[in-house]
Amino acid sequence: MHIGMLLFDNDPRTTLSVKIQKAMDYYRHKFGHTPNLCLVHPGMLDNDQKQLELGKLTIRPYRPVTPGYLWIGIEDQR
Repeated sequence: MHIGMLLFDNDPRTTLSVKIQKAMDYYRHKFGHTPNLCLVHPGMLDNDQKQLELGKLTIRPYRPVTPGYLWIGIEDQR
């Protein structure tokens, strides 16, 4: 993903899945498309998970994303 939307949410009382769902809803409302990829700092996932799925959204750890941020958008086609 080269283009996406970067969102910040460091509220410790909100789970990652709720944060991502809010980000998906905001992205869909703003751009009219449903995102299919969310990159997060590896420390935001449990037990060094390699990848998660939330519906049709893939959540992947990506070290350059700062903790507390979500980089959400459409995965580049190969």
